[in-house]
Amino acid sequence: MDKELIINSSPTEVEIALLEDNRLVEIHRQKTNSNFTVGDIFLGTVKKLMPGLNAAFVDIGHRKDAFLHYTDLGPQLKSLLKFTKESMSGKLNTHRLDNFDLEKDIVKTGKIDQVLDKKQPILIQVLKEPISTKGPRLSCELTIPGRYLVLTPFQSGINISKKLSNPDERKRLKLLIESIKPRKFGIIVRTAAEGKKVADLHEELRSLENKWATIYKELQTAQPPAKLLSEIDKTTSILRDILNDSFNKVVVNDPEVYKGVKNYLGSVAPQKVKIVSLHKSKKPIFEAYGITRQIKASFGKTATMSSGAYLVLEHTEAMHVIDVNSGPKMQRKNQEEASLTVNLESAKEIARQLRLRDLGGIILIDFIDMRKAPHRQMLFNSMKEYMKNDRAQHTILPLSKFGLMQITRQRARPEVKIDTSEVCHTCNGSGKVNPTSLITDDIERDMRYILNSRPKSKLVLTTHPYVEAFLKKGFMNFQKRWFLKHNKWIKINNNADFSLNEFKFYDSQNDEIRLN
Repeated sequence: MDKELIINSSPTEVEIALLEDNRLVEIHRQKTNSNFTVGDIFLGTVKKLMPGLNAAFVDIGHRKDAFLHYTDLGPQLKSLLKFTKESMSGKLNTHRLDNFDLEKDIVKTGKIDQVLDKKQPILIQVLKEPISTKGPRLSCELTIPGRYLVLTPFQSGINISKKLSNPDERKRLKLLIESIKPRKFGIIVRTAAEGKKVADLHEELRSLENKWATIYKELQTAQPPAKLLSEIDKTTSILRDILNDSFNKVVVNDPEVYKGVKNYLGSVAPQKVKIVSLHKSKKPIFEAYGITRQIKASFGKTATMSSGAYLVLEHTEAMHVIDVNSGPKMQRKNQEEASLTVNLESAKEIARQLRLRDLGGIILIDFIDMRKAPHRQMLFNSMKEYMKNDRAQHTILPLSKFGLMQITRQRARPEVKIDTSEVCHTCNGSGKVNPTSLITDDIERDMRYILNSRPKSKLVLTTHPYVEAFLKKGFMNFQKRWFLKHNKWIKINNNADFSLNEFKFYDSQNDEIRLN
């Protein structure tokens, strides 16, 4: 599978599109002035304890207090609080934990007011971005991620990605990590570590330790709320998480971002630096790679597939609901086989839509009814296969008796919403058209002015395809009437990018004739 990353950078926003086999599967947007993102580590202050929710609200500088549930505190909470307090007071003189006495783990069934106090400073990490009316969600189980490893303070275990299935490789990595792991730190070994040498892993481990040292140094002078460690920018974090051998192109339209991406790849995967290129064409990068067209076709209430079948996607307060419809082209000879075909095609598109829109929470899918149990099992297996590349944690349940499939998908940030609707240029959204403002009147008005001022010029009129067809329709059409009236043949071309009432005149040199 070919993977391409197209990065569109502007002064206020960075847009990142991930293509798989030229199909848009993910789109990420990040404001350049964003105060925080998932993964940032803050020193916050406990503002309010809510025993009824078994949670606390923490001030991290956001307009809404962040939410910290008891289950997100982590067993090592007391050790974290002790490290924070002693670092801020100056009692702790090193970031290393070799001689740091760990505290006893908290119980899983405890209460929030038994372990936290109001106005207490606390070291936390952003788990989820603000969604709807909710503030950020936090965790006290700190993780410092790298490309191959994830460092977890106050722990001692070594966990290896389940995607690494080779038992010999798992054993090799575990023995290797045990030999270089710092004391009282846990390590999560990521899939990308497969086959890596001890030097590569040791170098990254030192880099992660340096980030922990940065947190310790910031704690010595920080006053809450304060950001202690920022997650790398969205572009680099995506490359860190998904870069593999199937990645064959990264295109950037901004020289600074281009330089940053090349520097990052040069440090983690030097052999991949050559896949990065700078977009130099005057045509916008998203248009040049067909992303704008795919966005317009993929977002909205409905999503249509090549067979004519389509999905209807609805969002409610509690869940997302997706309805599968066969469309007018569905084969009627064998309804069961036709239903299976449409459902399988829809399952592939649904898996893409979940990633593209970043839908989270509960997703309920109403597939077309199928009577045969093997067909229902095939659909369930296919959905699991299509969602295999989804990096968000998810659970898929088999079809229920009513033909419904339930999916839960990790929600870490608000869903991607792109408004693809356009205001009608003729009526400006009012639904009323003034006959005097019809497009043909405007064209003839400008044509008369140009012919009077430039009588010898050869004119070419470019319009929307619908308008071109209207002007050329019939034996005595507009084009012929203009020839009889002005004794000049006006060539008419079309441009699909034009709005319905947009038109332009060009001369024989293909230069636009402007009237102002």
